[in-house]
Amino acid sequence: MALSIAVCDDNETDLQYITEMANAWAMQRRIPVSIKTFPSAESFLFHYSENKDYDILLLDVEMGALNGIELAKQIRNQNSRVQIVFITGYPDFIAEGYEVSALHYLVKPVKPEKLVEVLDRAADLSRKERPFLLVSSERETIRLFLDDIYYVESQGHYMLIHTEQMQYRVRMTVSGLLEKLDEGFYRCSRSFIVSLRHVCRITKSEVFLENQVSLPLGRGQYDEINKKMIRYLRSI
Repeated sequence: MALSIAVCDDNETDLQYITEMANAWAMQRRIPVSIKTFPSAESFLFHYSENKDYDILLLDVEMGALNGIELAKQIRNQNSRVQIVFITGYPDFIAEGYEVSALHYLVKPVKPEKLVEVLDRAADLSRKERPFLLVSSERETIRLFLDDIYYVESQGHYMLIHTEQMQYRVRMTVSGLLEKLDEGFYRCSRSFIVSLRHVCRITKSEVFLENQVSLPLGRGQYDEINKKMIRYLRSI
């Protein structure tokens, strides 16, 4: 199955340069790819509304009215699996990649060997099988991909599992569910388990998610959740 790659840059020379290197990488690795190019964030979003089947995004940071960071935030709200790589002439934006779980930053002029290294990692991650959880809810068995889960809320003898589009009520204990989840989840308070994949900001008392939801953070857990977040981001 071919990897689907989008390259978005408002500089025509840079757009062509990155695309040629990506094609050369694919030929060298003998990986079938489909590469589409976009001269602006707006043109990519227009296309993406009809076709969300992308594995890797190579995004310029400094573009017109909508820059690469803002574009990535919109994409990440809909897609937690796509591998995002930022390309920039300025390293000042690197901290903002934390919010969208960017795989890497490449600084212009991009060296071919650096792009090869990043594309190798992105391809490996894209081909990994998505871990999932089987749950019984409302007399049916559902397969929930872990990266689709935003958070889980305890309600008596039940757990309410929240995804972007739906919520599922399953009969299970907090400890029982935690045993089935991976290292990308953290019990941030007595009643909530949060997916670190979707965290964009942490304060002393709250955890903020990409979908604008905020969850309470237990007293004294700020340092612990930050350490776990860093470990998790380094592992993906």
